[in-house]
Order: sequence, then C-alpha cells, then structure tokens
Amino acid sequence: MKSRHCLLIIFSTLVIFFAAGGLNQTVAQESPDYWPTKVWRTSPLEKQGIDSKKLAEAIDYIMENDPNIHSMLVIRNGYIVTDAYFYPFAADAKHDIASVTKSITSTLIGIAIQKGYIKSVKQTVLDFFPGRKIANLDEEKKAITVEDLLTMKSGMKCINRPTEVTLGQMMGSPNWVQFMLDLPMTDKPGTHFVYNSGAVHLLSAIIHQASGMTTLEFAQNHLFNHLGITDVIWPTGPQGNNYGWGSVRIKPHAMAKLGYLYLQKGMWDGEKILSPEWVAAATSKPDEHMSENYGYLWWLIPTDVYFASGRGGQHIYVIPSKNMVVVFTGGGARLISKVLNTYIMPAVLQDTPLPANPESEALLLSKIRQAAQKPQTNPEPAKPLPEVAQMISGKTFTLEPNTLGLLGITLTFPEQNNAVLKIDMALDTDRSPEYKIGLDNVHRISPARFGIPAAGKGCWMSDNTFHIDINEIGNINRFRITLTFEGNMVSGKLEEFTGLGSVTIIGRLKEQ
Repeated sequence: MKSRHCLLIIFSTLVIFFAAGGLNQTVAQESPDYWPTKVWRTSPLEKQGIDSKKLAEAIDYIMENDPNIHSMLVIRNGYIVTDAYFYPFAADAKHDIASVTKSITSTLIGIAIQKGYIKSVKQTVLDFFPGRKIANLDEEKKAITVEDLLTMKSGMKCINRPTEVTLGQMMGSPNWVQFMLDLPMTDKPGTHFVYNSGAVHLLSAIIHQASGMTTLEFAQNHLFNHLGITDVIWPTGPQGNNYGWGSVRIKPHAMAKLGYLYLQKGMWDGEKILSPEWVAAATSKPDEHMSENYGYLWWLIPTDVYFASGRGGQHIYVIPSKNMVVVFTGGGARLISKVLNTYIMPAVLQDTPLPANPESEALLLSKIRQAAQKPQTNPEPAKPLPEVAQMISGKTFTLEPNTLGLLGITLTFPEQNNAVLKIDMALDTDRSPEYKIGLDNVHRISPARFGIPAAGKGCWMSDNTFHIDINEIGNINRFRITLTFEGNMVSGKLEEFTGLGSVTIIGRLKEQ
C-alpha cells in the first residue's frame, strides 16, 4: 500500500528541477553496443561524461541524512557507473518494489495487446468477466475500459488517504476480483483521477483471463525471460491472480532492465518486446487536459522524463535526454529527489567522455564500500528477563481482527540476550514469518518473509511491557510494536513508518 501524499511531494520537488531547465535537449538514441541480458557492464563515470566526485558526495549525503535509502544505481549509455548499497541492504538482494509493480503490469498489458490477447485499451473491463453477477451494475460501470484502469480513472469508489483503505478492504475480502467489480461508481469513467491500487489488480486478472496464464507466467514468457530476469517473487491473491498493484520482489539490476527497455523504445537485442507506440502512449498523458501527470501507470515529469514509483522509496527514473536510467530502493526514504536533483543530474556534464579522474573514482569506490559495511555497535548488558517472559515464552496469542490482517503473535525467549517473534498473517504468501530480536540493543538479522533478511531488536520497558523494533529491509516495512501482557491477554500497538499506518493489538492466549 502506498501513500499518495508522499509520492506527490517527491513529484513536486522533481518538477522544480526539471521546470528550471534541468533537461531540455533530447539526445539521439544509438543502438547499444551490448545488451545487459546476462549482466550489466560497468564503466568509469568520466568515460560517460559524469563527474565522479559529485557521485561520491551523493553517497556521503545519503549516509549522513537518509539511512532509509537502501540502494542507488546509476546507468548511462547502457553502463553501470554507480552501484551503491547501504547497510543493512546488500548487493544482489531482492527488494519489494511496491507500486513500481504497476509499471510492470502496464507493460504486460501492452504486450498482451500486441500479441492479440486483448483487443485494445478501449476494450471494456466487463468483457473479461462474462456471466458474473456484479453489484451496483449500471451503464457507467459497463463503460469502464482497460485504459481507464491504466490511467487511474475508473470512476469506482476508492478511499486512498491517509492510507489505502479500499485496497485493505479488498485484501480482507474472500474474492478480490469480485470485491473490485462490485464497488459502486462515483464518477463517469475517464473523467476523474483517483489513485486506486485495487483497480490495477483487475488488470492482473484480465491478463489471467485473456491469456490463460497467471500474470507471472505471462511475464516470464513474454518479458522477464527475454530481459534475463529470473529471480522474481510475485505474491498471489485468493483466486490465484498475482498482485497487479505491488509486492513484486526483484533485484535493483532487474528493475533497471525495465527502465532500459523503455529507454530503448521497447526493443531488446534485436527483438521488439514492446511496441514503440505503447512506450510512447504509456509515458505520456492520454489527455492533455488531465491534471495529473500520469500515463499508463507511469508518473510523468513535464519534459521527456518519466518514472515508476513505489511506497517506501522504490523508483525507476528513465531520462531519455541523458540516455540514463536511475534506480533507487528504500525503506521509507525521504530525500531521493534531493539526491537526484542536487547530485546525480548536476554530475552529468556532457555527452562525450571527460578526462579520466582516477583519484575521484577511487574516492567514490571507497565511499561505496563504506556504505555497505556494518557499523560498529557495542552490545549493552541485557536486563534479566521478567517473570512474565517465562510465562508467555513459546505461547501464541490469537489477535482480534485488524486492518493489517495480523492473526496471532508468539514470543519466545530462549536466552537473556535473544528473543524470537513469530507473526501469523492473513495477507501474504509467506504467512508466518519469524524475526530474531536482539535484547542487548543490537539488531539481529535473520531471514523473514520470503527469505528476505530483517533486522530486529527489543527490550522490556517494564515487568509486563515489551517493545520491539523491526526493519524488514528488502521487504520495505519498518515496525514499532509495543505489547503489554496481563493474565491471558495482550494489548498494544503496531506502528508502520513507510505508509501502512498503525493498528491496535488485542489478543487472547490460545488454548494449547
């Protein structure tokens, strides 16, 4: 789920830079001298016309000001010039790309039209769901098109602020597709922009219905395999449809391949994966009178720049005038636009090579190595466990219904310095993740959801109140959990700091 408010802050900041003339020349595209299907090649920055000293300053700025940026990848002329990872996120690790997934879904719709599975963007949504009994059916709902879903102008009722309430309601329903189809209409389709992640899930269902393949299978056959993207996690809903709106987990290098495909106008190693017409349509306003700078699930900047964006700081920027792709991942990052505008773009000095600068290159590599290193943290003496810790250790508390779909929690205290938290979840493929918790003020890192590492630490604030901090790193979320135990009951609060909001926790000890 995604905070549209935060996204628009990023967007407005970028507009300031580009409207001021940051990019106003379009470079003629040349055929690449290689394709990064197997691996991206690297190049010194100066060889690609970029000042390496400015990129070293970018690494310093991130380390000093925004620890929630996880990675930064800069590609120019098809070559990686900067590839930085910030501890505890690691190179070659997968990351939840959140709503960047929407831009993948858009790409797949374009391919499905190109291959004849879908007639056109003007085909109506209900064409793909014949014979269904649909609530609130009227002429406006019958008129919703594939394009209306792609442009966030479906007209369906949607609450998306301060958190995506409608998406949460969909995920709490037994049939996600039916839930979305049943929603009442509030606007005529095609007339009003409302950010609606659930509506994008219908596009995944449409791919499934039209092709007979799951969205992941379709992507593997017609997109991922061609680009050399092989290590993908894409969760599914109750009806077997992959999430259309978010939660794909891939590596930053794979994210960059999607951007590079668009930079090359849909071509990849001599093959037309995506038509140039779709690339143009997806990355421009379908209606110049539309107030939102939005294409087909791509955000637009009022020049030739466009980007895929996801909650927490997931971004793929495509900058044709500079022949660049820039990728960020994060866990609640705030200053990505600042890094882009103040450091990365000003570092691009010319389209021809600069004189070599081995001293600055060495400085940049040193900064990148430093960013990836674990900081030195001295453990603190762990307090003796209170009596209640022994009483609840290994026992499960069943939770009352809540908006995050948390079903139960189990805390285990195997020793004074360490604990383990298990959470039973209703809303994910990996439903019972376990988190190691350090009790000496040092995070423990362990595989959690989807095998992606998470960092956790905690402490007893009183004899019966336990506090936990969890950073899910590649899974984006950052949680603060406070639990108070009284008899056979637990109560408290879970807060999430990248846009999901908070929930009250009330539970009862599960009978053994």
